[in-house]
Amino acid sequence: MEKTLNRMLIYAGKVLNLRVDEVILEDGKKAKREVVEHKGAAVIIPVLDDGKIVTVRQYRYPVGEELIELPAGTLEKEEAPIDAAKRELLEETGYMAKDVQELACFYSSPGFCNEKMHLFLATNLVEGAQKLESDEKVQVEVYSVDELKEMIRNGEIKDAKTIAGILYYLLLWNERTS
Repeated sequence: MEKTLNRMLIYAGKVLNLRVDEVILEDGKKAKREVVEHKGAAVIIPVLDDGKIVTVRQYRYPVGEELIELPAGTLEKEEAPIDAAKRELLEETGYMAKDVQELACFYSSPGFCNEKMHLFLATNLVEGAQKLESDEKVQVEVYSVDELKEMIRNGEIKDAKTIAGILYYLLLWNERTS
């Protein structure tokens, strides 16, 4: 276990903070740890009555390309993850879910970031209109489970939370409900 000696906030932003901690290691040596602080996020697997899954396609500036993703978004201050899931589902896809349940939690990249992602299954969907933020351009796309498996296999889906969410749904959720 490492013990924090000093903590310095380098940047405080809307989505994340960056800090550098000085720590003491178990062997007594000192080291620095760069940490991205994040409020956490909700990731939603929206499953239509026919078994197809609703995804979104959007341009991601940091990687310079459009990605196919499960709907997701950052938790607002003091917002429960399930409330964020419902909000993000409606905002990004226009769908509302009558049933939402949490499947799992995981860290996005724990080597440098504390972001915890909450994975939800959304079913009994009712279609409505997207409620995008002013700087968002999101295209809704619907795929069968077989199409998504192939898109993961051939590298067309590159987003880690989407890959993790779909594989969790396919491998673990279906196993539990069979």
